[in-house]
Amino acid sequence: MRSTERDTVPNSVLGRALTLLTAFRPGDAELSLAELCRRTGIPKATAHRLLGELAVWDVVERTPTGVRLGMRLFELGTLAPLQRGLREAAAPFLADLFEATLETVHLAVPDGIDVVYLQKLDGRRGPPVASRIGGRMPAHCTGVGKALLAFGPPERLAAVLAAGLRRRTPRTVVAPGLFDQELAAVRRNGVAEEHEESAVGIACVAAPVLDADGLAVAAVSITGWANRMDTARLAPAVRTAALGISRVLRSRDRPSGP
Repeated sequence: MRSTERDTVPNSVLGRALTLLTAFRPGDAELSLAELCRRTGIPKATAHRLLGELAVWDVVERTPTGVRLGMRLFELGTLAPLQRGLREAAAPFLADLFEATLETVHLAVPDGIDVVYLQKLDGRRGPPVASRIGGRMPAHCTGVGKALLAFGPPERLAAVLAAGLRRRTPRTVVAPGLFDQELAAVRRNGVAEEHEESAVGIACVAAPVLDADGLAVAAVSITGWANRMDTARLAPAVRTAALGISRVLRSRDRPSGP
């Protein structure tokens, strides 16, 4: 469950601690104890005790008016091997793509029915994009998400369809049949496009980063104003960047010879 307001409270101590941590949302610099209890359903006395233990480990920090996430969480996040290796492999390709287009560039990976952004380079002339590093969006309405679904394992797409294609804007594709047709086009063209499906006024073009088996492990995209972004013109550049990252990842995974 990804919602920060939960219907049931976990029974385990670890589950309750993680529930408190995941109650924080983008833009929450800090939260009061009362707000944390409201969002999680955890009793005040239990939340106070757990937050005290988390503070000892620098996972959270106490403030005069509440609690904020601590530096230890950031340190642990940077140690995740798959994400760290992927970001390192993608860095030069994302930088080249950004300099060539001056548009916002994303690197994202799948997580359940969502995508999570590992990197974001903000464009100098594009629209403000609500995405953030470590943030998530529904896969079905984003360019990176469609690339990951079109080239991903069948169970990834099945999970998204089972959860339902929720409408975020008037242009979000919510009919499963039409969505299947769009993914078929993504497979033919090697790139995915989004035109105001996740946010009004925004368009993007994305391409998958493929492993040795041809399955998408990540996706790269360029995002800009829908009324002036030529996705067809930018598609080759995005695809070239994704292919470059794919080659680097495959070379790292290839066993070294004698």
